[in-house]
Amino acid sequence: MERTERDQPGGASVVGGVGAAGAAGAVDGVQARPAASAALPPFAYTAADEEKQRGVRRMKATATGLLLLVALVFVLATWAKNAGLGGWAAYVAAAAEAGMVGALADWFAVTALFRHPLGIPIPHTAIIPNKKDQLGASLGSFVGENFLSEDVVRLRLRSVGIGSRLGAWLAEPAHADRVTAELSTALRGALTVLRDADVQAVVGEAITRRAEAAEIAPGIGKTLEKVVADGAHHRAVDLICARAHDWLVLHSDSVMDAVEGGAPGWTPRFVDKKVGERVYRELLRFVTEMRDMPGHPARAAIDRFLGDFATDLQSDTETRGRVERMKSELLSRSEVQDVIASAWASVRAMIISAAEDDRSELRLRARASLLSLGSRLATDSRLQAKVDGWVEDAAVYVVTTYRGEITSLISETVAGWDAEHTSRKIEAHIGRDLQFIRINGTVVGALAGLVIYTIAHALGA
Repeated sequence: MERTERDQPGGASVVGGVGAAGAAGAVDGVQARPAASAALPPFAYTAADEEKQRGVRRMKATATGLLLLVALVFVLATWAKNAGLGGWAAYVAAAAEAGMVGALADWFAVTALFRHPLGIPIPHTAIIPNKKDQLGASLGSFVGENFLSEDVVRLRLRSVGIGSRLGAWLAEPAHADRVTAELSTALRGALTVLRDADVQAVVGEAITRRAEAAEIAPGIGKTLEKVVADGAHHRAVDLICARAHDWLVLHSDSVMDAVEGGAPGWTPRFVDKKVGERVYRELLRFVTEMRDMPGHPARAAIDRFLGDFATDLQSDTETRGRVERMKSELLSRSEVQDVIASAWASVRAMIISAAEDDRSELRLRARASLLSLGSRLATDSRLQAKVDGWVEDAAVYVVTTYRGEITSLISETVAGWDAEHTSRKIEAHIGRDLQFIRINGTVVGALAGLVIYTIAHALGA
């Protein structure tokens, strides 16, 4: 249960129950309004706030006790003056009377901040509950003008020296390890949250769109031209010739059967066999010569063919068109799309594994990069100036672009608070100090009354 209290001049508190759902409690004789359904939740009235409120009540009792003491002194001094016990009584009575006036005036001023004194709706009282929205708007404007201006933001950030401080902090190996670990955790978390199907679709679409937009024939032609010019294809030709020779040696029957099977039906079988054997021997001799003779004419023919093909890929429109059509047909095949999409799963698994391993190349490189960046930032004034400039520009952009949203957040939040709860919360935090105003008013009023009476008495004498 929360408690509301009604402040009286004598410092008494009337406590009433308020339900969690916002049931109204009597505050200064005024029924508390339930919070609107659309309003933001009120301040949470915590145990710490209740302890502060007890301190406020103790200070109220002290200030009220002083008021009662001064009133008692006034009564006794007035009796002594009327009884003719001495001229001093008039001075004491004047001081006590002025002290009571000061105490009552300051009680009224302090109480008027939070509620109507004695429950009477006197104009310009219960200032905080009644002016809460205006106070929120004024607070928002004050923050916007004095804390969110470009000059203030730049001056404050420039005095901080973010670049040099960040560099000195990152240059410490322990700090670099911490940042690396945090980045690894964030990376793992992001990869875990992402849905594989969505990422695969995006990656597949991006790769396909990029591949379809770019013409690949000229690039292939340039690469092939360089390969032929450097002779890098000769090893491939050597490998093909060697494999072809070995295959022919192992599959002579297959070659001869293929030749015999393609012969006309009217030719004698022994003739077909002789022709097959002859074809096999010539084919084996040709492949063997190509394998063993780097200067074989067929190798030169392959070089010329590859060179001409590289030129056609770069300049021949028909050749380039055929390559592009082949590329489109290849990309449209479901098997290729599946391979492209599955690439994400492999990359994801590789990154997660590297992020989890303290000694992985990814984490070691990240740590080394952070240490290097920290060392440079700590010593390079030009880099520090760049970082400071980036931070200042980013901060200024945020505060100038979203200043209205930030200040409206303050005013709208304050407007959404329940007025009575807000008043009680504020009183719990500053009410104790405000009670010193009552005490000071009593003391200062008494001294002022004594001085005024003394001067008036002296002038009258």
